[in-house]
Amino acid sequence: MSSETPSTTPPIVPDKPAANGIRLADRAYTAIVQIILDEQLAVGDRLPAEDKLATMFGMSRTIVREALARLASDGITQARRGAGSYVKRRPSERLGSHMPMADIAATLGTYEVRFVLEAEAARLAAQRRSHHQMDAIEHALEALRTALLSNAPAHDEDWVLHRAIAEATANAAFLPVFDHLQDAVMRILRAGVDISRSRAPEVIKAMMDEHDAIVEAIRAQDADGAALAMRWHLSQGRKRLMP
Repeated sequence: MSSETPSTTPPIVPDKPAANGIRLADRAYTAIVQIILDEQLAVGDRLPAEDKLATMFGMSRTIVREALARLASDGITQARRGAGSYVKRRPSERLGSHMPMADIAATLGTYEVRFVLEAEAARLAAQRRSHHQMDAIEHALEALRTALLSNAPAHDEDWVLHRAIAEATANAAFLPVFDHLQDAVMRILRAGVDISRSRAPEVIKAMMDEHDAIVEAIRAQDADGAALAMRWHLSQGRKRLMP
């Protein structure tokens, strides 16, 4: 597709905080995603240059650069030295049915927190979990399996499993931080299951296999294995939000 400045994307108000409190970089992030979708840019297509995006959005290049860095971190774009930014993965258009476009940057941004929080939670759970906590994790895993292999939504069961792992850290400080992310994480879980069910059955199987690997490592008290399995699951989950 052409990298000409899209004519259909309206300019964003000048470089100042929005009245609704959304960060400027998040607004630029959302606008760039909207360009990818509206202009039907394909994987490998080049985005408009930073200065063009800054002019289109009425923002500084610094803000646009921050948004592009976040998009690259989320696996949506890829920067090529001296050549600009290119589409690496297209966000699924089904995402819009689970969250407002204005929330996409903040919602996907929770993955960065989850990589740190949940990988360490899985590590500590493997080291510290009690027999009772292991039973709770196993029960949550089987409830998720039943939901995923049916037509049930499955996001509540997914949340309960991840929270049971956080509880098994024997560190109560994990829970309020984890619970603070609940709204954003639940949007992601709903979207992930919905998008995965629109694809081949192997996608849901892979999702279940990832959870099995996490729980197996916790059961075996393999701390490093549990942390790696959690990071892999989260990285694959983020990819599943793309077509």
